[in-house]
Amino acid sequence: MYAPLFETKKAKGSSIYKLFATSIFVGIVFIWIYRATHVNENGRLAWIGMFGAEIWFGLYWILTQAHRWNRIYRQTFKDRLSQRYENDLPGVDIFVCTADPKIEPPMMVINTVLSFNVEPRSPEAHFRAESEKLEASQGQHLASVKKLYQVMENKIELATKLGRISKSALLEHKGFSKWDSFVSQKDHDAILQIVIDGGDAEAKDTEGCRLPTLVYLAREKRPQHFHNFKAGAMNALIRVSSEISNGPVILNLDCDMYSNNSQSIRDALCFFLDEEKSHEFAYVQFPQSFHNLTKNELYGGSLRVVADMGLKYGCPVEDVITGLSIQCRGWKSIYFNPERKGFLGVAGTTLDQTLVQHKRWSEGDLQIFLSKYSPIWYGLGRIKFGLIMGYCAYCLWSINCFATLYYSTIPALYLLRGVSLFPQVSSLWIIPFTYVIIAANTYSFAEYLCSGGTALGWWNEQRIWLYKRTSSYLLAVVDTFFKMVGNSDSGFVISAKVSDQDVSQRYEQEKMEFGAISPMFTILSSLALLNLFCLIRMVTKVVWAGGFESVHETMGLQVLLSGVLVLINLPLYNAAFFRKDKGRIPSSVTLKSALVALSLCTIYDLLW
Repeated sequence: MYAPLFETKKAKGSSIYKLFATSIFVGIVFIWIYRATHVNENGRLAWIGMFGAEIWFGLYWILTQAHRWNRIYRQTFKDRLSQRYENDLPGVDIFVCTADPKIEPPMMVINTVLSFNVEPRSPEAHFRAESEKLEASQGQHLASVKKLYQVMENKIELATKLGRISKSALLEHKGFSKWDSFVSQKDHDAILQIVIDGGDAEAKDTEGCRLPTLVYLAREKRPQHFHNFKAGAMNALIRVSSEISNGPVILNLDCDMYSNNSQSIRDALCFFLDEEKSHEFAYVQFPQSFHNLTKNELYGGSLRVVADMGLKYGCPVEDVITGLSIQCRGWKSIYFNPERKGFLGVAGTTLDQTLVQHKRWSEGDLQIFLSKYSPIWYGLGRIKFGLIMGYCAYCLWSINCFATLYYSTIPALYLLRGVSLFPQVSSLWIIPFTYVIIAANTYSFAEYLCSGGTALGWWNEQRIWLYKRTSSYLLAVVDTFFKMVGNSDSGFVISAKVSDQDVSQRYEQEKMEFGAISPMFTILSSLALLNLFCLIRMVTKVVWAGGFESVHETMGLQVLLSGVLVLINLPLYNAAFFRKDKGRIPSSVTLKSALVALSLCTIYDLLW
């Protein structure tokens, strides 16, 4: 009798969620009706802008429902896989990619390559954890292995420091001989070296276990030829993989990701080797879970299995455009999130790193939307409409900047003149506004907690949500526009995987790291100070002249909006005015932002 290797189940409570989502949609429609029928003549232009922002928020919320409307869960049966294919499992090629030895430390790459069957799955973290608890008899063996590891570490760090390969290493590994004084990082021939031949009977470790084939590849690079960033590197690896191992399954690991997890690989194989279902799927995607080196955690990466094509060029987010093109050819994808995290990655420890990363992602997604591969016209008729909506929710990330910026500035400025942009507290029209706000945030909070987060984590997530939309996304739109008119080229920005000791210490203390002069920080600081100045000025007027009840009645939601924005920005105010460490906001940024905020307030007063 046929026994499936995996099964798919619908999430419980889906009908309740659909009813809940429908109620939020009804609330959104009532907000639109209110905006269209109750125009405030004292602030007509601002009112129209608010209407436009709320139309966008509502439409974008509808797009995001594609990710939640029909939630499903998948369960694999690895025991059945073992019984059926234990002696005939397909090969798995693991790609470990690295680009820059300064921001992607070579030892991090080596920890990925050397992750043998230990927990935690990083030799460095393993030695650190195990040396404290092992008995003397066990510790002796560990010490000998650790000594070998440290010798290797010293060689790598010396080469990194000198910027060249030592003579002894050149003699030991002939592939290194091609890295001579006549080549550079951006100008060299292809270098291919089989470091360990898995087919060799002598390729065993100290305990007699067979070692896998290990191949070093540096693809050819020339200054006059565009190398297509990571997509070019991945396609070079795929071509070499086909020639050397012909592995039908490819596991892609960035250099910042420690080790593969054999159990998760078997999970993936359950999808590929199921006799009745495997023909439907092109690739399995594991979610990445980001942690940091300072947390002494284990690290891994996301899994991409490419069927009969490589990654597409011409876009900073090559995985998105490749996945879309595969699905438009009739294949399906699987999103699998096992309880035991198979792959963990390293996230940035500074706000600047996070915002730059999201700028690249959102810029690349917008480029896809504006290209021939836009999910709307490229996917229409090829994939389901719900999947098109799901892709659009990501491709339109950056467009959220306009509505969010408007909501973050105009209501605060109109507080200065006491012009209300929301319904009165006693009006029935306040109901759809309060319901949508409370219901959407309550669901977001519950979803975050159910995913293993904390209340503080959720609040920080709202902060980053605001910061991304008002800085990363805005600059992504600007750069995309200049690229379209031929004045800019989007580069592939490599995320830093290492930070200095002071930054790591502040990260451990959960202090938000600014510490850089960045246009994104100027934008964030200007918005934060604008809301602070407007709120303080409004409160001062109320206290001086009285009339608290009137303000509460007519401008309750407006005051609440500015108040929430001020609360969200408390770490920013602290970094601008009180902190003395190197992670504070530079004085020049604070001064510039204060001038921008005060100028906006002054211009508004003069014009209105």
